[in-house]
Amino acid sequence: MEIKDAVVIVTGASSGIGEATARAAALSGARVVLLARRKDRIEALAREIGNEALAVVCDVTHPEQVKQAVQAAAQKYGRIDILVNNAGQGLHATIEEIGIEDFKDVLDLNCVAPLVMMQAVIPHMRSQGAGSIVNVSSGATLATYPGSAAYTSSKAALNMLSSVARLELADAGIAVSIMHPFITATEFYGAVRSGLESAKTQEIQTASFAHPPERVADMILELVRSGNAQADLVPKDYGGSFEG
Repeated sequence: MEIKDAVVIVTGASSGIGEATARAAALSGARVVLLARRKDRIEALAREIGNEALAVVCDVTHPEQVKQAVQAAAQKYGRIDILVNNAGQGLHATIEEIGIEDFKDVLDLNCVAPLVMMQAVIPHMRSQGAGSIVNVSSGATLATYPGSAAYTSSKAALNMLSSVARLELADAGIAVSIMHPFITATEFYGAVRSGLESAKTQEIQTASFAHPPERVADMILELVRSGNAQADLVPKDYGGSFEG
């Protein structure tokens, strides 16, 4: 799908991969809709990137807020071409220590909320006869790591959700793709649902080879353009295909 002049919704747009994707899409000529909870950040980003960018405060775990945000985008631009489901959160804990309520919250944000977003935009894409949805998963789903079960389970569920959606929506001209980032220099580690200490330790240990979020953003836009089923930035030693 061509990005120039397309209407692109990005969730989790206030920082990290979401912010970088919004900037990259705008530079490619898209009209960007920024969804996040932090009003000050997305409003500042909208002013910065220009090109009629729209900032909408939205907690994607609240379906009514999602509905209102998508309606606002459709009313402003008259169409919705691309959805980047990026909002998500980590959880570091061993199987014995996973807090059940924490796990439910991570599942809600990492898997249920992307489904809600997809359900909100699909009718618009169907009526247009075309659309692109990129769900941001995790390279950690390509291997197994101690303490990662809750987080990777939520993202593995998103992988399957995305694969089935791709199959079901192909005839409608809607391409659903999965992005698997590698370790990325974002606020992710400092915002985990639980296990902050171990997450920060991992952040320090991986800082020297973490990818910048702009690299992930570029790959997301390539997925939009190609319509491919998935892409990853995960080195082969970690279960991926990346050789850069």
